[in-house]
Amino acid sequence: MSTSIATVATMARRMSAGVFLLAASMLALAQPSPAPLATGPAAELRAKLQSLAPQLERNAFRRPLALESSEAADRLSGDVYALVDHPFTRVSGALREPGAWCQVLMLHLNTKHCAVKSGGATLAVAIGRKFDQPLADAQTIAFAYTLGKADADYLNVRLSADTGPLSTRDYSIVFEASPVDGGKTAIHLRYAYAYGTAARLAMKGYLATLGSDKVGFTPAGQGGYIGGVRGVVERNTMRYYLAIDSYLDAPDQAQLAQRLAAWFDATEQYAKQLHEIEKSDYLTMKRHEFQRMQQPAAS
Repeated sequence: MSTSIATVATMARRMSAGVFLLAASMLALAQPSPAPLATGPAAELRAKLQSLAPQLERNAFRRPLALESSEAADRLSGDVYALVDHPFTRVSGALREPGAWCQVLMLHLNTKHCAVKSGGATLAVAIGRKFDQPLADAQTIAFAYTLGKADADYLNVRLSADTGPLSTRDYSIVFEASPVDGGKTAIHLRYAYAYGTAARLAMKGYLATLGSDKVGFTPAGQGGYIGGVRGVVERNTMRYYLAIDSYLDAPDQAQLAQRLAAWFDATEQYAKQLHEIEKSDYLTMKRHEFQRMQQPAAS
């Protein structure tokens, strides 16, 4: 039985469509699957820095840095996100040991002494006034030192303390870092604590007297900056960040003088917020405090 020309044409079209679909299916199978989205703390940190790119590129700090803060009913926190001009291997190698954090914390005006205890599990940090004073007049906070994830892509260090001076509590210093392009490192520092009635009253008195003209870094109305307790936590978060940056520039024990001078000079870039004492007084005070750290503990 003969087949009509129309029937043959229809069969040809169907065969062509089938061949096309088969080829398309084979081509799709041959294509590599899209790479899964990176997840985990390192990817989250890099994504956060990427979202802050406009702020990192142009800001009043004159460096790739963004500062955030928050105030709850009884808790304060400050966060610094930044890019540092050091490769991740240097950052991770320098800041994964508890002793390094004593060197960092000691740059702050209020840190009078720091000792590694319990085989590295605890940092005994003495907190005092912004001038040289006997160690007996300072108050010690026992920070638990925790080295979290530490690999070729991420570093996490946490210092935490249940109690502090007056009615302060739940101290938390968290540092994380991850490598980015250009031999730089993305870092995040969080400084937070809670406080009760005694600390609230003491802070109220300070802000009404000695700290009445102190401000933070977050812009407020009419070209000013926020004050109050958020200003306090922003200033201290910034001081700790600058301490980390100064330590990374000069981590060796023989570079202590360079580190001290670098930290003070960095704070003076933000004198409106951070100036407290003259450089000569700071250097004299810190030299004495670091020398005191080398003395054996009293039995």
